Amino acid sequence: MVTSPPLVIAHRGARSLAPENTLSAARKALDVGADMWELDVAVTRDGGLVVMHDDTLERTCNAREAFPHREPWRVQDFTLAEIKTLDCGSWFVREDPFRQIEAGNVSDADRQAFRGEPAPSLREALEFTRQHGWRVNVELKEQESDALDRYIVEQAVALIQELGMDDGQQVVVSSFNHDYLRAVRTLSPKVPTQAITSKLIPDLSTYLNDLQASACNAKETTWTYKSMSRLQSLGVAFNIWTVNDELTMRALIKTGVQGIITDFPQQMVEILSQG
Repeated sequence: MVTSPPLVIAHRGARSLAPENTLSAARKALDVGADMWELDVAVTRDGGLVVMHDDTLERTCNAREAFPHREPWRVQDFTLAEIKTLDCGSWFVREDPFRQIEAGNVSDADRQAFRGEPAPSLREALEFTRQHGWRVNVELKEQESDALDRYIVEQAVALIQELGMDDGQQVVVSSFNHDYLRAVRTLSPKVPTQAITSKLIPDLSTYLNDLQASACNAKETTWTYKSMSRLQSLGVAFNIWTVNDELTMRALIKTGVQGIITDFPQQMVEILSQG
């Protein structure tokens, strides 16, 4: 079903206002009025599920300083407990990746609070979402072996079920690896799945039906707006990523997409409030 207005989906949380994939970023997204947040899940050395986008810890954590002899600091080479000791917030204050500190949109108190920010486990992220009656898109990062492929899906679904979040209301699972989505459907038929892509998929409507996926999460440049409108008339729902400029947001709103995935949920909410 096409949503009007589109869902505001905070990419890795409100990552323009707080360190990405942290509970602070989730809290900011919730505070500015995002409909849901999107996060990335990786597997640690001891089988933990951690919220982390990159394959390594170097960009968003102080792994180089904390573990100087563990280069290249791959997530899968660290235990969850080790990752939980890292500072995954100071980099944001130091680098101001979206120039929002410079613009005066991040308070002094927030900047201080971000220092020492830990990476959440998937359990913590889901519990935060459940506590606030909110919604989350859980993206499963592709793994390096068949065994880990099975593991990440099985463990993520088991956790969603354990927390009673498998009724299709609060959690959706997405991935670039569409075999993961097939596995999710087998393990938990009620949990919606969404197929991420940056490449054209022929006969997309049939493909999604066969996959039993509820939506296509497409890079903004993958399909033309005309093509998306045609596919939407066939029942395809699109969530478009990653949209950070106002003109594109407004154009996609007119196109009638289901959701817009953005680093600036605060801007998207403001545009929608203008009617």
